[in-house]
Amino acid sequence: MSSREQLIKIVGINNVFDSQEVLDSYSRDHSFVAPLKPWFVVRPKNVEEVQGIVKWANETSTPLVAVSSGPPRFHGDTVPSATGATIVDLSRMNKIIRINRRNRMVLIEPGVTYSQIQPELAREGLKLSTPLLPRANKSVIASLLERQPTLVPKYQWSLLEPLRCLEVVWGNGEVLWTGGAGVHIHSLEKQWEKGLAQVDPMGPQETDWYRLVSAAQGSMGIVTWASIKCEILPKVHKLFFVPAEKLDNLIDCAYKLLRVRLGDEFLLLNNSNLAYLLGAEANKIRALREELPPWVIIIGLAGRDILPEKRVEVQEKDLRDMTEQFGLHLASTIPGARSGQVLDALLQPSREPYWKLGYRGGCQDIFFQTTLNKVPEFVRTIYSLAEVLKYSSSDIGIYIQPQHQGVAYHCEFSLPFDPDNKKEVAKTKELFTTASEELIKQGAYFSRPYGMWANMVYNRDAQSTILLKEIKEIFDPNHVLNPGKLCF
Repeated sequence: MSSREQLIKIVGINNVFDSQEVLDSYSRDHSFVAPLKPWFVVRPKNVEEVQGIVKWANETSTPLVAVSSGPPRFHGDTVPSATGATIVDLSRMNKIIRINRRNRMVLIEPGVTYSQIQPELAREGLKLSTPLLPRANKSVIASLLERQPTLVPKYQWSLLEPLRCLEVVWGNGEVLWTGGAGVHIHSLEKQWEKGLAQVDPMGPQETDWYRLVSAAQGSMGIVTWASIKCEILPKVHKLFFVPAEKLDNLIDCAYKLLRVRLGDEFLLLNNSNLAYLLGAEANKIRALREELPPWVIIIGLAGRDILPEKRVEVQEKDLRDMTEQFGLHLASTIPGARSGQVLDALLQPSREPYWKLGYRGGCQDIFFQTTLNKVPEFVRTIYSLAEVLKYSSSDIGIYIQPQHQGVAYHCEFSLPFDPDNKKEVAKTKELFTTASEELIKQGAYFSRPYGMWANMVYNRDAQSTILLKEIKEIFDPNHVLNPGKLCF
């Protein structure tokens, strides 16, 4: 029996694809990772089929690359690194299995997207804190597993929050339920009957297994459902700006506001990134960039079930008093942007085309974790390198997102370019490479090491690399899951 026939036996004839058009669409993304065409694309519908595919891969030594989000993709993690790979597209697994209003939990499959889940949660008075303008077809589970920063740091109790329990098919074909779901009752319905809601991410027993698949780029296991903590949908929601000419002028104020847990949404943007967020096409973006203040803190105030208007009123007064202490002012409107306009954008998935592609058609991001006081140094570094390489520094979008209640900060530089202009592509690639190497020397922590970043990170930490390889041998002994990524 051929490999195609074996896959058809597992997922059905309508869910195995090998046409050149389909294979080409999975062979590349918007990153600088070299393209490589897969062998097949398969689309399973449940955990049994995923398990069957993984067992088949072990028997045939076939590399598997799990994908759950739709295009455009950006980091190279879903582009095969080994020849003869099969793409496991999980987009058919798009059930919202359960919404639990009492415990503010939702349990979903990996194909569920942000555009799908938010309206369903809103009917129950709930919402998810999202990344900054995610794609409408972005998988919620993939986003959380890859630790994309969310906009509300004060409810982020760990860097994996709000992700809780998982069902994982490891690379050896075995299935594990992690966290509170991993009790002796291996039935969700029976757990629900006993009042269990898959809330606790820790365990089972003494190991937090869900951490092994976090930021692993699908190289340890394939997640087939996850429970996620939700927030109460605000009844009153206002947005404010704290503008400044320099980033340094905002740092002390941001530290103070985060320390007292004031506000829900909390992020810092430069004028270029705010223009990309608000503008739909290049001319409008250029005009907006000239009008907007160079830097701005964007902070949302939310009032929920109990005295929502009063809650927002009190928070607004405190926010205004604190910003004035640092010689700054609080505004609901700034040149080029209104608070309602920005809030509407932040609460929705990205428009089409994806907001980072509207300016030049292509974009490459450099992102890492750091502390806020170090960000100005990193900004100066990338501006300096851009000047040397004759890349327009005014085009660089900068996004700073507090995480884990302000303990850490996601720092992101967006480098737009024209993908049809070879000179521009080469210049951007050189800036991306040079800046990444310089930033890590200065202390940038690349916690999600995609593509070339993997060698930069793992060559600096031999002991962790050895340990990760040993763990890989346990859970994926035949190295069928996304080989060639990370240190594998």
